[in-house]
Amino acid sequence: MNDPYLNDLRDDFEGYSNQLKKLKAKLLKSDSPELQAKIIKQIDSIANKMENNQRQSVKVTKSRIKERKSKSKR
Repeated sequence: MNDPYLNDLRDDFEGYSNQLKKLKAKLLKSDSPELQAKIIKQIDSIANKMENNQRQSVKVTKSRIKERKSKSKR
């Protein structure tokens, strides 16, 4: 399904994934407990954004499918 809004959500999700990879690398290299705690908070924040992104994607996809079905019944 080619939908501009869904494409934006997919792009955002990929951006979050890239951020997580970078933070994971920083976390593994870090020796400071304070810095590790800060990085973990950032990871949690991004993970929450990813979850919200996925929920929104599911809602929009279901909505688009309903729209298609209602159009095809006419």
